[in-house]
Amino acid sequence: MTPVAKALWLIENRSASDLTLDEIAGLCGVSRFYMSRAFALATGQPVMRYLRGRRLTEAAHVLAAGAPDILAVALEAGYGSHEAFTRAFRDHFGMTPEAVRSRRHLDDLAIVEAIRMDPKLLVDLEPPRFENGRAFLVAGPAARYAFATNQGIPAQWQRFAQHIGHIPGQVGDTTYGVSCNHDDTGYFDYITGVEVSGFAELPDDFARVRIPAQRYAVFSHRGHIAAIRGTIHTIWNKWLPESGHQVADAPNFERYGRDFDPKTGTGVVEIWVPIKA
Repeated sequence: MTPVAKALWLIENRSASDLTLDEIAGLCGVSRFYMSRAFALATGQPVMRYLRGRRLTEAAHVLAAGAPDILAVALEAGYGSHEAFTRAFRDHFGMTPEAVRSRRHLDDLAIVEAIRMDPKLLVDLEPPRFENGRAFLVAGPAARYAFATNQGIPAQWQRFAQHIGHIPGQVGDTTYGVSCNHDDTGYFDYITGVEVSGFAELPDDFARVRIPAQRYAVFSHRGHIAAIRGTIHTIWNKWLPESGHQVADAPNFERYGRDFDPKTGTGVVEIWVPIKA
């Protein structure tokens, strides 16, 4: 069972207890950073947002069935008071617990159903190679995304294409998609960029990131870029937990070299995952 599958089981069986991200990660045998990243990649949402949504959805079901005591429902959902439960419930559903109990149905509510892992997302991976990557600088346009709303990344690449070859200090013609600055709420910065010799002459609206010298597991994604989600999902949810390696808290990136054709979206993309030496 993968760490994400274990986390989903924990949430379904212990959602009313005072689970924290650290506890979920520890019980699944991985770091807090790994759990945040892998869970969001696999499900499209952060761990704690999903946990909160499942708690409130189960509470909404009980209320719609006519629960006589809202405080008892609040306590069962892991909230310490009627007030705290009502605030969270209203923030999530846009109405109070009393209103849901009165109307006796959940139509039009943003309920969060239990996630079941889809084994079809797993693909066959080529064995990675391991490299001691050098330190270098990357610059280019950046945007902040949530894993559930990262559909804007292809358009970001299209906008970036006009800059390639005209960036002050550009080194070579390889391009990089760098994911960095991840947080516990499921957001991350994605930089479409190139290697540069320095940051001094760059446009003001360009992001800058220093890629440190780091040990990496390097995977090859072959075929169309539209299928890269399956490769990334398999790396984080199958290869990493089974490999015995621990992911390092550092930027990870896609490397688009001469074996990738940006016009057709086909070829070879390398996925560089930082691991602890």
